[in-house]
Amino acid sequence: MWPLYAAGFTTAFGAHGIAANLGGAGKGAVTSLLVLGGLLALYDGAEVVLKPVFGTVADRVGARPVLLGGLVAFAAASLVYVLADSPGWLWAARLGQGAAASAFSPAASALVARLNPAAKHGRVFGSYGFYKSIGYTLGPLLGGVLVWAGGLRLLFAVLAVLAAAVAVWALVTVPVVAPLPRARQTLLDLARRLTDPVFLVPTAALAGATAALSAGVGFLPVSGAVAGLGTVATGAAVSVLAGCAAVVQPRAGRALDAGRLTAGAGLTAGLLLAATGLACAMLPGLTGILLAAALIGTGTGLITPLGFATLASATPQERLGQTMGAAELGRELGDAGGPLLVAGVAAAATLTYGFGALAVVLGCLATGVVAGVRRATAGSR
Repeated sequence: MWPLYAAGFTTAFGAHGIAANLGGAGKGAVTSLLVLGGLLALYDGAEVVLKPVFGTVADRVGARPVLLGGLVAFAAASLVYVLADSPGWLWAARLGQGAAASAFSPAASALVARLNPAAKHGRVFGSYGFYKSIGYTLGPLLGGVLVWAGGLRLLFAVLAVLAAAVAVWALVTVPVVAPLPRARQTLLDLARRLTDPVFLVPTAALAGATAALSAGVGFLPVSGAVAGLGTVATGAAVSVLAGCAAVVQPRAGRALDAGRLTAGAGLTAGLLLAATGLACAMLPGLTGILLAAALIGTGTGLITPLGFATLASATPQERLGQTMGAAELGRELGDAGGPLLVAGVAAAATLTYGFGALAVVLGCLATGVVAGVRRATAGSR
């Protein structure tokens, strides 16, 4: 399992380590805010388009080859900028990294499920999410140190070495998991499966959690600056958010496996906690920011392992890659949609109302989760 956890860390560290430091990389690499926005969107755009595709490929040829190929491609894409060191090749490297992560991320999730019995899914997905959260937390900090020490080329070089090392580790230790025979699936069959509450409920919760997380990471520092707080205080608040998410995930997974927590209750509670955190972000000063960070992080940490464990347990094993890829697409849409909603409302009114709008959306999602769980329960009788 450790190489799979390392793969999760790699995609998170690569995403946030570079994204958080592109703006300070110097005029040679990023010449305007428009260029910066394009480079940031390139990685996520590739993931939105390609994750479902590579998830389906993983079901067809096996998740292990897609995992290894994605890690090797990530290392190669990173090495492109190390060798070329030009603004044009930075675009190519970032697009290549996003495409490669689109391959090995759903493949790793599928292998986490395939290599463990359903009774351990909560625990293993909790651990997988923990190490991804560590990557999200350390990415901006370590990435900043590397850029300070040697520029973007050093950061890309470290990512190339990291991805290559994880690929070798996975090649040696991850067992071969043969693709399972699959019944023919029409587009109508796929549409029915992806609109079933068994899929929609956890995926919607995952999207909501990611929306809250992204909005918190992006806009809590803005609230801190408006309140006159320094960068240390606002940085600490973001660290509290990521730290709570990391700590809660393994515990939530173990509680699910032990029967102390049901998926429906956990997903609902997580959305309500995140919504409450966004409501606290509307309060002025450091207290509101810290409460928001802690509650958003806790809610996100509760939802993530429960959502993926629920999806893995309810999906035929021969379709795990496709399901994980589609669920990751839902998360990416939340990742983009949450900050866009907050920013749009803030532009029309204030940031306070932006936080409130997203809180209302998460509250509605929590209600939808309750209704979806009831519908799924009634349908299974």
